[in-house]
Amino acid sequence: MMAMSLFKSVYATLIVGFLVAPLLVVLPLAFTSGAFLTYPIPSYSFRWFSELVENTVWSRAILNSLLIAGSTTVVATLLGTLAALGLRARNLVLSSQIRTLFLLPMVVPAVVLGVGMQALFVRFGINSTYLSVIVAHSVIAIPFVVISVSGALGGIDRRVERAAESLGARPHKVFFLVTLPLAMPGVASGAALAFATSLDEVVLTLFVAGPNQRTLARQMFSTLRENISPAIASAAFVIIVGTILVALLLLLMRRRSA
Repeated sequence: MMAMSLFKSVYATLIVGFLVAPLLVVLPLAFTSGAFLTYPIPSYSFRWFSELVENTVWSRAILNSLLIAGSTTVVATLLGTLAALGLRARNLVLSSQIRTLFLLPMVVPAVVLGVGMQALFVRFGINSTYLSVIVAHSVIAIPFVVISVSGALGGIDRRVERAAESLGARPHKVFFLVTLPLAMPGVASGAALAFATSLDEVVLTLFVAGPNQRTLARQMFSTLRENISPAIASAAFVIIVGTILVALLLLLMRRRSA
């Protein structure tokens, strides 16, 4: 028994180490004072973090990412939550097929989605705009919200809602006072996943965004192709730390709601 427990611990540690190793290699380079992504690091400096703030291209990319990711989070969370509520109905015809349609953006190659969205947005005259990028990111973010909220709704005892209805509460009050608070951890998790998905998306952005909608991920991709700079590591550090903070916030919310 002890040997099996030790084996599981070692195995889990190796898996975590395998996943975290690339981050441990890249993140220290964000603090290099040199002009290249090389080891050993000559000395430590915040030079490249200053570059993110002072360089107009990088600062504009950060602001674009926050604007687009924030808008995507709102749209995807709203539509994904409504979709999960609709899929919860027991009398819904072809519910499994409809659920599969909602999850298709997760499995369809991003290049295929990008080509299709570009052709569609050009037809509507909205290509290379903030709206086109937000819509594109929302399409791939909604499935994550649907999965997260559906899981939370599945854990709600329907008898609680029926009890509220039997006491005279109208459907909208049952939703806002009973269902939504109980499903809020799932909604919050879906919102965080939508934000992270939008922040990290590159392929769709290349197809539907114009020069004025250059996001942080797209700027990092362009810098890798044109001129490898330690500013990429600094940008990666900002994204990773932001993701960790969001994850910690979600964990805190779950503990408070438990």
